[in-house]
Amino acid sequence: MTYRQEYDSWWAPSKRLIISPPPKLASKAPSSPKLQFPNPDAKSTVVTFLRHCGCPFAEKNFDELRKTAVKNPSIDFIAVSHSSEESTEKWITAVGGQWDVKVIVDADRELYAQWGLGISNTWHVLNPWSLYSVFRLARQEKITNRPTETGTRWQTSGSFAVDKEGFVRWARIAEAADDMPDFNEALNALGIEA
Repeated sequence: MTYRQEYDSWWAPSKRLIISPPPKLASKAPSSPKLQFPNPDAKSTVVTFLRHCGCPFAEKNFDELRKTAVKNPSIDFIAVSHSSEESTEKWITAVGGQWDVKVIVDADRELYAQWGLGISNTWHVLNPWSLYSVFRLARQEKITNRPTETGTRWQTSGSFAVDKEGFVRWARIAEAADDMPDFNEALNALGIEA
């Protein structure tokens, strides 16, 4: 990681994408070759789109997803990263591995756009509550900023639960950088008592 890479993560992406509206509850989930619905394994799925690799909120989100996946093997759990393949693999190793979570790299952010997740604004990333949450995570859970080799700090995150027929049953799009999904809500929406 170089200081230049860290610096570059603060700039909005140069490639502008057409952002679809987020999928509505009870609608068909967006599907693509990278992320197919209905699920080819005929399972319900919880998918979370991460902020950049290196973000403490992405790490906390990923950790919660892993813990939920271990307890619920009948469901597929997927994390989508917009950092490069190499940066994502390095980050996953640094945060303790992927466990029972499938990781998809979407460096072009096309899946993000397909699911209605675009670029955020300054308030989303740098509001006082999010900044305080960075310090709270460091103090309480020892989760700190890691090097950001690729990706952008401006990408919004979000999480979804999709049933085995491919319908969206739960959605949580982050309203700020520190807005964390509750995966128990996702499980409940899929009919699983969490």
